[in-house]
Amino acid sequence: MSENAEITGVISPEDAARAEKFKEEANEYFKNKDFTNAIELYTKAIEVNPTVAVYYGNRSFAYLKTECFGYALTDASKAIELDKNYVKGYYRRAAAHMSLGKFKQALMDYKTVTKARPNDKESMIKYTECSKILKMLAFEKAISVEENKKNIADMINLEAMAIEDEYTGPKLEDEKVTLQFMQDLLEWYRKENKLHRKYAYKILLDVKAWFMAQPSLVDITIPDDSKFTICGDIHGQYYDLLNIFELNGLPSETNPYVSFITVDALYFSLHFKLIKINLKFININSKLCYIGNHESITMNQMYGFDGEVKVKYSAQMAELFTEVYNWLPLAHSLNNRVLVMHGGLFSRDDVTLKEIREIDRNRQPPEEGLMCELLWSDPQPQPGRAPSKRGVGVQFGPDVTQNFLAMNNLDYIIRSHEVKNEGYEVGHDGKCITVFSAPNYCDTVGNQGAFITLNGKDMEPHFTSYEGAPHPNVRPMVYANSLLKYMC
Repeated sequence: MSENAEITGVISPEDAARAEKFKEEANEYFKNKDFTNAIELYTKAIEVNPTVAVYYGNRSFAYLKTECFGYALTDASKAIELDKNYVKGYYRRAAAHMSLGKFKQALMDYKTVTKARPNDKESMIKYTECSKILKMLAFEKAISVEENKKNIADMINLEAMAIEDEYTGPKLEDEKVTLQFMQDLLEWYRKENKLHRKYAYKILLDVKAWFMAQPSLVDITIPDDSKFTICGDIHGQYYDLLNIFELNGLPSETNPYVSFITVDALYFSLHFKLIKINLKFININSKLCYIGNHESITMNQMYGFDGEVKVKYSAQMAELFTEVYNWLPLAHSLNNRVLVMHGGLFSRDDVTLKEIREIDRNRQPPEEGLMCELLWSDPQPQPGRAPSKRGVGVQFGPDVTQNFLAMNNLDYIIRSHEVKNEGYEVGHDGKCITVFSAPNYCDTVGNQGAFITLNGKDMEPHFTSYEGAPHPNVRPMVYANSLLKYMC
């Protein structure tokens, strides 16, 4: 915006034309799925001419694509403020509300769209779908009485589940997961087959009991001469998980992993989840999982994992998965030197490892507090804290990281939660490492995946990046709610 325009509030024809040029360039980047550069150019257009609703609406859409739901919500609201008749602004805001689980607000925006475009079939579908979700949530709330609610695990009768003669897939040996069973299951899933429901239930019941005995912060000891691997989010990309094992070996007593368990049902998320849970039982310390930001009832319903389980097994198994997720640990401490979590640090300066260890995690992730921030927060390059770009958690600077490490006598933190071009990023003067293990996320982003290896002696991180693995032609998020299909 020119100096004269700042004084008068009037945009010159030259500035208006320059802003339009930035917008057109941004649109081209958006079409090519380069959302980062699109956001940068939409921002330049806004800086030159902050009076055009479309610029904010377009940037809101780009923020939705990069899962910056908080920023998307703010931009959509600004677009509506500038132009009450800008229908796409309501669309964008509804999508941001949906992504944040704010269904009532989303319904209000979809209702506005249907009034403005009564003959628009797509907007009516979205309004109807959102209304169904609200009614379903209200029904579930009405019939559930938390104090008397039985655990799904207690209602499952494994003895009544027969193994049909025609089933030729992997079988548990003496009701135990063995290395041979694991290798057979990897290949069985590679061929897009399904594990028998009795074995799936048995494995889930066993792993739930194991996780229930763990604290919210799990301490891990890595011997000096031992290799240890940390994977980031894989988002259900099963064939990329297989690629990690080919590059780095299967988890074992001598090749332990810690891994984020986030899924989106991009493709074969159920295969992915059961594999990761099964690996836990090859050796009790070979595969350590902890919760990600998508292991909640709302996220599973919206992004498709809930739908995939119901299609391939049953609603009862979907509920059992929720019980398992509620007991997943929140973080891991490696040799009392490195803290590993999904999201990041906190809105308070005085958080200790003891406080994290004592978090009551057997519940759905809350919208604020330590548990929420462990799952949703992100680092930022500038000092201090800022509201989250996601609308949940906080953004924390290098000074926040340094203070947390000093207070808890740690060397650095490792987290995931964000796509990175090379699969990883080292920030905050080497004290905050992001690792993301889902290459070509959502089959569109084109990023590499990565994992970290280190040894117990020096705890120095070493990075391995890799490209996406070929996989069957299955549409990403095939089981996702139709309201979120814009994400891919």
